[in-house]
Amino acid sequence: MKIKAVKLYENGFMTQALACGGEGMEGIDPAVRYRSSLQNFVIDTGDEVILVDTGMPAEVPDAIPDEKTLIYMGTKIQNYVDALAELGYRPEQISKILITHKHADHTGELRNFPNAKIYASEEEAKADELKLYPNVIPVSFTDGPYANFEKSQKIAEGVFYIEAKGHTTGNSIVIVEDGGLYYMIHGDVTYTDEALYENKLSIVFEDIAAARKTLDAVREFIGSHPTVYLSTHTPLGYENLENKAVVDLNDPPESKPVGEILIRQESGKYVCSICGYVYDPAEHDGTAFEELPDDWRCPRCKQPKDKFNKA
Repeated sequence: MKIKAVKLYENGFMTQALACGGEGMEGIDPAVRYRSSLQNFVIDTGDEVILVDTGMPAEVPDAIPDEKTLIYMGTKIQNYVDALAELGYRPEQISKILITHKHADHTGELRNFPNAKIYASEEEAKADELKLYPNVIPVSFTDGPYANFEKSQKIAEGVFYIEAKGHTTGNSIVIVEDGGLYYMIHGDVTYTDEALYENKLSIVFEDIAAARKTLDAVREFIGSHPTVYLSTHTPLGYENLENKAVVDLNDPPESKPVGEILIRQESGKYVCSICGYVYDPAEHDGTAFEELPDDWRCPRCKQPKDKFNKA
């Protein structure tokens, strides 16, 4: 069994408010930033190659952060298919794709894998981002509990798909058993590991009660299983993988500082930091993003204007 990180963006940041403010801003420091990035993961079982999520659409431009930016994934390293090729895999080798949730930074390049079986929870399979793909298989998690998680589906030997609602109504996680360790590939249960240790929810959720239940279940599982926590939006995702770093909730690692942020020239476009939707004034009668009403929301994920970054 091999697990590899598909590295897509680097040198970003997120605010503590975004990562930890879901249940209230008490104790939140607006000046605190954590490192951010974007990566997804490959599971090579030896018999088949399974993807967990497929990155941001290749055509989405880099965002340009400012003092109001809540999360900035950083600068693009390369497109998903190219990053996958660098790891030694071609699209035709992929047999299955496990989707943690519908957002575009997790589903953006599904179009490149028409022969793979795409697994998504029943709720996510109905989402606009997924309903166009005839190779989507809705999952109802009929294999019963997995440890303390109530619902699961076995995908391959040692690979389990787990219901984990909250961030979206059909959110899922993936757990891989290998060498006595449990690798938890979780999408956005937390945006950064600091939130996991602090037991904090992000401000991005569709069902906060379900998100709290899921984070509680994740922490309970970690407390009784040697778990390597593989995140999507922090470099800790691939650093934990490389180091086989097992989570100890009673001994949080020291946060590393945010690195230098590269600022590019503005295009006039804006990108939703949650789902990747690009607002292009040219497609909206020339209306600049700044001229949109304050109550305007993302057409795709319904987030407000403050979740958008310049591109």
